Order: sequence, then structure tokens, then C-alpha cells
Amino acid sequence: MRKTVFSILVAFFAVPLFATAQYTPWYYWTFLPEEQMDEIIGETSGETAYSTIMETGGYTRNRKPEEYRTTFRESEYIYEKLKWYGVPGAKIVRMPAAADSTWNGIRGDLWEVSPRRQKLVSYTDNVFQLTQGSNSADVVAELVWVGSGSEEEVRRAEVEGKIAVGHGHVTQIHNNAVLMGAEGVVAISTSRNYIDPLQIPEGRLRAFTDPETDERIEPGFAFQMNIREGQYLRARLMRGEKIIARAQVETSMEPFELQNVEAHIPGKDPDEIAVIFSAHIFEGLVKQGANDNKSGGAATLEVARVLNTLIEEGRLPRPRRTIKFWWGPEFAGSRPWVAENFEDIKYAYSNINMDMVGEWLSLHNAYFCLMRTTFGNAHYINDVVENYYRFVGEGNRERIQNRRDFDRIPHRIVAPFGADEPFHYSIETHYGASDHVVFNDFGVQIPGVMMIAWPDLWYHTSGDLVDKADPTQLKRAAVIAAASAYTIANADDEMAIKIAGEISSNATRRLGHQLVIAMEKINHANAGNLHDRYKEAVSLIEAHIINEKATLESVYELASEKDKISAHIGSLKRTVAKIGEAHLEALESHMTAKAGRLGTEPVSITLSELEEKADGIVPALVPEAVKMGPNRLRQYMSEAPEEELDKFPVVSRINTTEIARLINGNHSVYTIRKLLDAQQEGSTELNDILNYVERLRIAGVVEFK
Repeated sequence: MRKTVFSILVAFFAVPLFATAQYTPWYYWTFLPEEQMDEIIGETSGETAYSTIMETGGYTRNRKPEEYRTTFRESEYIYEKLKWYGVPGAKIVRMPAAADSTWNGIRGDLWEVSPRRQKLVSYTDNVFQLTQGSNSADVVAELVWVGSGSEEEVRRAEVEGKIAVGHGHVTQIHNNAVLMGAEGVVAISTSRNYIDPLQIPEGRLRAFTDPETDERIEPGFAFQMNIREGQYLRARLMRGEKIIARAQVETSMEPFELQNVEAHIPGKDPDEIAVIFSAHIFEGLVKQGANDNKSGGAATLEVARVLNTLIEEGRLPRPRRTIKFWWGPEFAGSRPWVAENFEDIKYAYSNINMDMVGEWLSLHNAYFCLMRTTFGNAHYINDVVENYYRFVGEGNRERIQNRRDFDRIPHRIVAPFGADEPFHYSIETHYGASDHVVFNDFGVQIPGVMMIAWPDLWYHTSGDLVDKADPTQLKRAAVIAAASAYTIANADDEMAIKIAGEISSNATRRLGHQLVIAMEKINHANAGNLHDRYKEAVSLIEAHIINEKATLESVYELASEKDKISAHIGSLKRTVAKIGEAHLEALESHMTAKAGRLGTEPVSITLSELEEKADGIVPALVPEAVKMGPNRLRQYMSEAPEEELDKFPVVSRINTTEIARLINGNHSVYTIRKLLDAQQEGSTELNDILNYVERLRIAGVVEFK
């Protein structure tokens, strides 16, 4: 049996490894037929998306008070364009904000009045120069140097009644200086001095607590200077020059409401939603970054225009399922929007979140990344989007094999006024910190992926301007997103089979990668920990087998009747299982060889008493907890009796959301730990998982089978 399984490993796994190492330079494929891809590529305009960035976030500007009370420029622009393009269902949905009002800067000037008369910083020049949260003031005071703004440095500087100047994070300098009596501060700082000495990082002041008296301290004011200009002020102060300056700051708190923009492209079945696009066009109301995230909103608007145009003109058939679009404030807007619309969207198939998709990749030394779903939301959306990433990435580079061809770039996708460069891409594990988290939430469980460029060398700074974006990158991002969404929206049984085949092929490659990692765990073992390293390695492979099989099972939702594709899905799952079995055989052989080199006996995996206990507990969601809605889990937990919950403390930091997502009535708690650890660095405390599951049982969310 060992020889047979190992033969499967060699025969089945060697080919994908060869294909990955030597990508076939004459064959490229997508789920959609070539003629449909040509329509999508040809219709998509990177320049149109670039213009949207210029109109909504070309520079960071001061909002006028009336904008807070009517409609924000971004919301109005997206809405008017949707109407112009004829995208159905376009509307602005207004909702109460969590806070009654938001900070607004009106004026912020710091002028030196002695020994010379000159402007040092001004909100008029750049809104980042006045830190959010600053309070109004009109002060004439001496500037005093406080170094990095540490408590000790501020104390030595004797800042009472003065304006503290330091280099470092504005919040630290401000809090320490104001606590010791300073009128306000000037922070000289940058996120990446070696990239751009002109950029100023986003800053924010909040009320804070005096650590000695617990007294609430309201913010003063804070200016920020970039490194290039700040070095002159720093040099003058450090050589002992006495500088008197006048700070004039005027701010207000403005009432506002959340503004979510939505639209949809109806499918033949308007109630069946294939994809929900999300793109936040606000990160607060002061920060207005061109790439973060006006670019995501711009590319999503272009996807809506392209698909609606192609469908209305008959260049693409109307899809079977509906595609929805959302734009709004990050988290602050997506959370209430999902909650408000949950009954209508709860059975949506997937979410594509476009966050920071317009970066000029070579300028940022960046890759265009696809952040996959977690194992708790295993889904074919990952492989569908990856298919188009690969098509654009591999088709927009010249290989030595193509050097004599007339079309050395086989599938060139370049905007007329954009960069003509390779498409550097990366398929990566799940990462949150954007609106797809709302869709992936345990109570929502709409599997969501994120498209994002990283690194971004002007991220969250005054330098995040439209000149850092690229029409070609915007075009490519919109092509990938539009093709992915249309593939899912119009998928039939034949497409479901194609997607399943792609998943199984990719699974072969992914499992091969995990085998290398598992072997590395054993490579670093010693005689004392060989058993534990081997157990970790086996658990890693087993977890990924479970995830790949679950991903294949997700394809069932695309079929008109499950029975029509069940035989094929079953066959592919067995194939994945055989590959996994072969990998486990290879891993055992690797462990045996390592034991020989260590001069010890091969090991057999044994479970501890706690692991045995965990393996015997199989939690299942109660019916009411399936698709319960956003924030409902928190509500359940808050209503549970505290004295009962306290019997099961969770003392370490664990991913409670993913634990809840992995509860399906089939996974034991021990298996859940495997699935958690396969997705992260380090191991999760098993007792904490057991206790958290017990807490879920007490709260009425799960029952034990």
C-alpha cells in the first residue's frame, strides 16, 4: 500500500510542480471564453477610474460645513455616475452615525513672530498639518525642543505655557506635553523618510487620562511638519535660538450622517445574489487618500459601468444571478448596511472587497495581492479570482521563449495613458482590516476576499495623492473583478465543473507547498521534540486536506441540481484525499529518516489527555445561530449568565471569530485547533478553545453532538 500511495504522489504531484516552475508560455486560460474576456478587457477604462480618483480624492481638502449637512462629494459623485451609466438601483442610503458629530478643521496657522516674521505651518497648505482632534486656540508662546517627546524629555524641557516641538509620533508628544502644561505641540515626523521627506503621517488627538489623577484631559492643538521643512526649525531650537510663535486654530464639531451608496445589476433571478462588491470611499471624513481608498471605489464604479454596459448592449448575456455594489465609510458604514439589509443579502454567495487597488506597482515596489478567505469560510471565490489574477499576471510579461514572437506580451492589458509594465501579483492567506471582515463575520458568513496592493509607500500620509495611482493598474484590477463576478453570476453546471477542476488542481499545488513546510518542521526537530514536531507536521497536512475538500463542496451552490455534479465533486475530493494520504506517507518516511539521523526510534503520534478530551467533543450550531446576523454573537454572549461564563476563562489571545466559523457539527474541538493553527504562526492553547466552546454552549449558540 505504501508503494502504491507513493506512486500517486510522484505521478500526480510532480506535474503541477513542473507546471508551476516552468509555466507553459503558449497556453493561458480563463473560466470565461475568449470572446467574453475580449469584451470585458476592451470596455474597461483605467483612465475613467483614474478620473474618478481625481474627482473624489485628487487631493486632501478641507470640507465646507454645508457638506456635512447635505451630501459628501464622494457619495454625490458615485451616485451621479451610476445614474449616468444607467446602473439599476442607484441610491444613497442615509443612516445615523454612531457619533452625533465629527471633528472639522477650519483654520490652523503657526506663524513665527520673533525673531523673524514667517509662516511655519498652515492648514491651508495641507490639511495634514493640523492634526485631527485639535481644539481651537489663539496663543503666542515660545517654541521649545522636546526631542522624541518622551515623558523624561518633556519634563526636562519645562514646557508649561509653551509650544513643544519634537520629532516622533504626534500623539505621544502631544499627550506628554499637554499633561505638563504645554499649550500645544508641533510634531516633525514621517512614515518613511527614505522614500519621501515631504510626507506627513495621518495623526489624531483624543481626550486622554492623567495616569496619576485619572483626570480626563482634553486635547490642546497639534501641528505636523514634514522632515524636510522641520529640520530647519529643529536645528534652530537645538542651537538655543529663542523663537516666539503665534498659533491660531479654529475647529468645530459638525453633525453628520452615514452615506452608503448602492446599486445592482439584476440577474435573471433578481433575488439570487452572486457577488456583493464592497469599497469604502471614506476612512473618516478628514483623510481622503487617493489610493486608500478612493482607488477601490473608483475601480468598483468602473466594474459596475463595464458589466452594465456589456449586458445592456447584449455583448454579454444577462447573468443568472444578481451582482450588488456598495460604497461607503469603512466599517462605520458597511456594518450597519449589512445589518440593515441582512435578510435580503444573507444567502449571497460571495463578497469581493476592493481596497487600495490603484497603486502604481513599480512606484510602490508593490504586489497586487489577493487575500483569501479563512478555513471557516472555505469557498470557491478564492480560486475563481486567482484564475484571473494568474491570467493577467502571466499574460502581461515577456518570457525568453516569446522573445522572437511579434506579440511578445501574449495578453497585453495596458491603459493608453498608464504604465506599461509587468503585473506583479501574489495570492496570500487571509488578512482582515477592511470591509470584507464584515461579510466574513461569523453571523453573516458571506465568504469575502480582498484585492489590495501592498506595500503602499504613501499609506495613510499626506502623500497619498492621485499621482501615485496608475490607470493600467486600475484597468487590470477592474478586469479581474468584473470577470470574476460575471463568472460566478452566470455559472451553470458546466461552469461549476470547470471551477471544481481548477480548485482540485490548485489544491495539488497548495498541498505540495504545505508538505515542504511540514518537512521543515521535522528538519528542525531534535530527539527530545521529534514527536511534537511530527504531530504538528501531520496536523498541518490534515488541516489543509479538510480545507481543500470543503472548498470543493462549496461549488455545489452553483449547480442547478446537486446530483448533477455530485459524482464529479466526490471524485475530486477523493483525489485530494489520495494526494493528502501520499503526503502523509512521505512525511512519515521523512520522520523515520530524521529519527535515524538523530540516533533514536521513529515515533508514533499519541494524544495527551486534554487532546483526547477535545477530540471527543463535536460542537454544532443550534439552528438559530446559523446565519444569525452581524453582531448577534456578541449579543448572545452578553446575555449569558456571567457566573456561568466565568467558570470557563479564556486567558490567551485566540481567534474567537474563526473558532465560531469552524463549528459545523463535523469538526471536533481538537480538529478545530488543527484548522486554527494551520492558518497562523504558533499554536493555540487547546484549553482556551475548549473553554470558549463551552462559553458558546452556555450562551445558547452551540450544542454538543
